[in-house]
Amino acid sequence: VVGLTAGSIIGALMAIFMPMTAMPQRIAISHAFGALAATLVGIAEFIRQSGQIETGLMAALGFEVFFGALTITGSIMAFAKLQELVKGAPITYRFQNISNITLFILTFGMFVYLIFDPTATFVFYLMIALSLVIGVLMVLPIGGADMPVVVSLLNSYAGLAAAATGFAINNKVLIICGALDGTSGFFLSILMSRAMNRSFGNVIFGAVGAVKQESTQATEQRTVIRYTPEDIAFMLERAQSIIIVPGYGLAVARAQHALQEMANILIQNGATVRYAVHPVAGRMPGHMNVLLAEADVPYDLLFEMDNINEDFQNTDIALIIGANDVVNPAARTKKDSPLYGMPILNADQARSVIICKRSLGAGFAGEDNDLFYDKKTMMAFGDAKTTLTSLVQLLKSKESTVHAAA
Repeated sequence: VVGLTAGSIIGALMAIFMPMTAMPQRIAISHAFGALAATLVGIAEFIRQSGQIETGLMAALGFEVFFGALTITGSIMAFAKLQELVKGAPITYRFQNISNITLFILTFGMFVYLIFDPTATFVFYLMIALSLVIGVLMVLPIGGADMPVVVSLLNSYAGLAAAATGFAINNKVLIICGALDGTSGFFLSILMSRAMNRSFGNVIFGAVGAVKQESTQATEQRTVIRYTPEDIAFMLERAQSIIIVPGYGLAVARAQHALQEMANILIQNGATVRYAVHPVAGRMPGHMNVLLAEADVPYDLLFEMDNINEDFQNTDIALIIGANDVVNPAARTKKDSPLYGMPILNADQARSVIICKRSLGAGFAGEDNDLFYDKKTMMAFGDAKTTLTSLVQLLKSKESTVHAAA
């Protein structure tokens, strides 16, 4: 009862006070907490029934602590990358995949051994220790561009650990809920991988997001023209069709409400405004959908990539707020790019492109974006909320001037 009460209070406080921008990190750390609970239950059950564990129970306990332990450290690593405590780019070393697979096979072999010899206490704890190491090594080579897939996969692992806990303690609710969580998370990971036009194995073992020195050098040799909010407002008030592309920068700036207010003004002025949502935009599955829903953006204005991509070429302005990798043309043209092959939003095909971004820094995949240097691109540097708030004020003042003149 004490644990339930304390956990409920802590969870409620996290839900109330944690900002929407930190939601991916919160989900990642929640997976770690859930996996920790499952692992501790497995260890306690192993100790309680030491010396008299049946084969079936040992299989459930081994599965539980194996997936639970790797989910703990994997989720903590995901949290650290999302919180930028650890660099988001992949951390790689020689023979990484080979060593990881070897370690996984060794640990799984211990799991199988325990099924036939449940009295091997040392092997049990060694398996847990190696599983904790696997969790860290599994997330290290995965770049930020793939973090939504990783978060979904860790959700699946936590669910599988919970289902195994249900078998271990004979709790049908845990079995059902854990199985639902595990299978849905796994299939979501696969679907998101397909959305990036890459195999699931490529996401896990591909080390996507490695920063290339050539891209950095290219950035230093090119310049862009900085536009003011007045310039942007002038363009927006004359546009008939606008597609807004939200990204993680929108979440960081907490600018979704200012964006919705600006969109409403443009709609009232007669413009057609829609939102193009990339399936892996943000830092978790559905991140942009949740963010825009919080700002009461009408759901019928949200369009998935496949349903709106062809419309960019007939659109006056593509307004990109804090997005980078999901609109990077390198995904189509540069075969040596870490993004190559990933479907992107065709924002570069719009008649004009407006990008609100803090700097020219590369996205989480570490790839420079040629769209920043396109002649039809207008760069508005600065905090997205500050920029959008200025645009709202400018558009309102011009609207008032028009009404006064009438």
